[in-house]
Amino acid sequence: MTTLKVAVIPGDGIGWEVVPEGLKVLEAVGRKHGLDYAFTEYDWGCERFHKTGRLMPEDGLERLKESDAIFLGAVGFPGVPDHVSLWGLLIPIRREMHQYVNLRPVRMMKGMKCPLANRGPEDIDFWVIRENNEGEYSEIGGRLNRGTDREMAIQETVMTRHGTDRIMRYAFDLCRRVGKQKVTSATKSNGIIHTMPFWDERFEAIAAEYPDLKTDKYHIDILTAHFVLHPDWFDVVVGSNLFGDILSDLGPAVAGSIGIAPSANINPEGDYPSMFEPVHGSAPDIAGKGIANPIGQIWSGAMMLEHLGHQAAADDIVKAIETVLEGAGPKTPDIGGQATTKDLGDAIVEALK
Repeated sequence: MTTLKVAVIPGDGIGWEVVPEGLKVLEAVGRKHGLDYAFTEYDWGCERFHKTGRLMPEDGLERLKESDAIFLGAVGFPGVPDHVSLWGLLIPIRREMHQYVNLRPVRMMKGMKCPLANRGPEDIDFWVIRENNEGEYSEIGGRLNRGTDREMAIQETVMTRHGTDRIMRYAFDLCRRVGKQKVTSATKSNGIIHTMPFWDERFEAIAAEYPDLKTDKYHIDILTAHFVLHPDWFDVVVGSNLFGDILSDLGPAVAGSIGIAPSANINPEGDYPSMFEPVHGSAPDIAGKGIANPIGQIWSGAMMLEHLGHQAAADDIVKAIETVLEGAGPKTPDIGGQATTKDLGDAIVEALK
């Protein structure tokens, strides 16, 4: 029996509703594949911030380093400014753990209703890879003359050769590993005069190391249009922190629902634990109603098992999700049904059997 040490952070909002379903599915697949878990739950998030002034304790990052992986629900809730919640929990974890790859599959599963006319699962199946540690989300900058008519805000973008090269190599390596043929670069070098031409130069340099793979590049504005008009064009898309963030929300929406979208914050070298979370966020408008879609959380659990080397168990979870979505089983409101979060989680556990 293999035991996996998993830090569990439900976080905020619907995180407390979908995380239990994710854990339930992990336990069910574990019984099939000889996996046991040592779950350690942390009540870190906005509620803790209101009580203590911090989203996590001062030694929080050190505690997380003792785990094999981190299973996160959501971060952010009304009453705490978004930049406070994000920089108080999620971003410190991503950076301290060197989780420089944000990996998000964009895949339309059978049984999902596509918002695009005449598109089906055969048209939408690609990956978005987001640089997760630098780029536009830097701490360099500030504000001057607050509250006056000369108030000024400056935010610096930071791109390094080290950071861009490693995320691009990851994209090309993934393309090979999953049997795809083309890597697409998201850029804006016609308007952003320093960082994006640098990004383009590094993409061309790294592409030369992979002569067997095709490449193309699009400016971010037309790329978002092509996601909608031509989703079948893409295999692997790599972008900066900001561009990757935008594209990896648009992609799942095109595929049917952001509620089923998973993501992984990966430290490829394995020096630190990686973190797995759904794309959908804390959804305060439906928090507490028991109707949130748990598939994004459950699929993130499958990505966690795959990352930890348990491919068969990960595949079983994805197959169970497909079975429930394609069949006549329960569906939550975001995908056209009236089921509860628990109903959908139970159906996926049953499909695992």
